[in-house]
Order: sequence, then structure tokens, then C-alpha cells
Amino acid sequence: MATRLDVDEAARVELPDDAGRDWTPVVRAASIVAFFVLWAVVSWANVRLVFINPSLLPTPWEVGVAALQMLRRGELHVHIWASVRRVIEGFALGAVLGVGLGTLVGQWRWARHSLEPIIELLRPIPPLALLPMMVIWFGIGEPSKIVFIAYACFFPIFVTTVDGMGYADEVLERAAESLGASRTQRFLHVVLPAATPSIITGLRLGLGLSFFVIVAAEFVAADSGLGYLINEGRNFFLLSQMFVGAILVGLVGLVANGLVRRLESRLLRWREQ
Repeated sequence: MATRLDVDEAARVELPDDAGRDWTPVVRAASIVAFFVLWAVVSWANVRLVFINPSLLPTPWEVGVAALQMLRRGELHVHIWASVRRVIEGFALGAVLGVGLGTLVGQWRWARHSLEPIIELLRPIPPLALLPMMVIWFGIGEPSKIVFIAYACFFPIFVTTVDGMGYADEVLERAAESLGASRTQRFLHVVLPAATPSIITGLRLGLGLSFFVIVAAEFVAADSGLGYLINEGRNFFLLSQMFVGAILVGLVGLVANGLVRRLESRLLRWREQ
């Protein structure tokens, strides 16, 4: 007859030593390495089989050498910081406006009826269509680029914020109201936590668009930035330099998205629990 101790021993499951280890960072890093390996294989095969002109597809080694040369000349970090600064300023402006107006439209009916039609009228207009006008209005300096980025990232943040405001549980709102919570308290403790996942999704989309449009903004009347680096490489047929600029845009965007995801994991710990 089996004793209680035997049953406990039989029910105990032996976990492998690495059961608690998180392999996500390793897998993500391996995928990036695999991309560059694939690029090297394709460029190596292109040199021998000539799918396209080999001068149009530099190898990762050639791109790395070009990046090192610019780094030694002290110009690479200047271009990176110029683009990052413009993205930060434009994204911050677009995020404040998107979350602020999205909250108004999502919470007050008068704001929905007065502001939403205007925003929905402007939202289908591509940002690139307004870039020449922004250069005319704000000049060829920094303001036009910052406003252009803010315009591009505003709409996804606004839409997801408005959508998130509708996720609050009415039962919880009524319960808070019955307990004497003010409108501000209900917003801070019921509505805003429910809307936070959608708002962060909008911030991630807006941040991605910021890096997308900064290249176009720096094509026009700029003397620094990763977009300028790409455009200069195109003008002088420096393919390796163009690849350096494009890859750096991707890497900086990857880091920025990772920071937003870290912020999301901190703010939304209650959702995981």
C-alpha cells in the first residue's frame, strides 16, 4: 500500500537545470547575427554568380570598414546624435499632443465632436506630402524637422489613446463612484490604467514612424544626421556609406524600441501578475 510519502515523491516533477532560464535575449541576438551572416552569404554569392552588379551590394565587411573610417574621422557620432536629438524632440512633442488630445476626445463628448473630425480629416494626408510646406513655413533649420516628426507620430498615438480610453470597466467606474471617488480619481485609478496598454502601443508605433520620417526630413536642407549621410552617399555613389546610415537607423530604432518595451514591462507589471 502506497504511503503519503510515496505519492508525494511520484507527484514531484524534476525540472531541467535551465527551466528557469530566459533564452529570449539569446534568441533575439542570434536572429540579428543570422541576418548579417545571410547578408554576407548573399553578397559572396553575388560576387561569383553576379545576380546584380557587385558594386551595388557591398559586403558587411566593406560596410564595417566604411563605418570605422567615419568613426575615426569623428563624424559618425555627430550624425547619430543629430538624428537621435531630432527624433527625441519631435517624438516628445507628438506624444504630448497625441496623448493629451486623445484623452480629451476619449473622455469628453464635446471634444470628440469638435476635434475628432478635424484630426480625421488630416490623418489620411501622408507626412511626406506636407514636408515641402513645413520647410516653407518653419524654414530649413531644426523646427521644420521637429514639427514634421511630431506630425507623423501624432496620429497613431492619438488613435490608440482614444481607443484605450474606452477599455475602462464600467462596473469598476461605478464602484469607484459609489465609494466617493471624484472624476479625477476615477480617471487616474480606473480609466488610465485600462488605457495604458493601448497608449504604449501607440507610443511604439509613433516612435517607429519617427525614425522612418527622420530620413526624409534630413534629405531636405540638412548638413548632419543619418538621413543626410544616406543622401550624401547616394549623391557620390558611396554605397557602403548608404548602408552604414541605413543600418544605424535600424540599430538606433531597435534600441529605442527596447527602451519603450522596458518601460511597458515596468508600467504593466500588474497585467503579467
